[in-house]
Formats: sequence, structure tokens, C-alpha cells
Amino acid sequence: MTPKIGQYAPDFSLTSHLGENVRLSHYRGKNVVIAFFPLAWTPV
Repeated sequence: MTPKIGQYAPDFSLTSHLGENVRLSHYRGKNVVIAFFPLAWTPV
């Protein structure tokens, strides 16, 4: 599903680097930048 301009992004949750559960909806109304770093900081 691709959101259109002006629509909210679908809500999801991830675990932060501090081990806390973070939901995208907690930041609704604020500017958010999401960056994914595959295999970064992992012992692989």
C-alpha cells in the first residue's frame, strides 16, 4: 500500500536501539525521518 500525498503513513512499531517499543503513531503531527540500516551494528 502506497500512501498518497497528504495521507498518513501506515502505523507500525519497531524496537529502538534502547530496547523500547516505538510506534510511528506516537509521532503523529511531527516530522519523522525513518532510516533503515540493514546489518548495521549487528555481529554478522
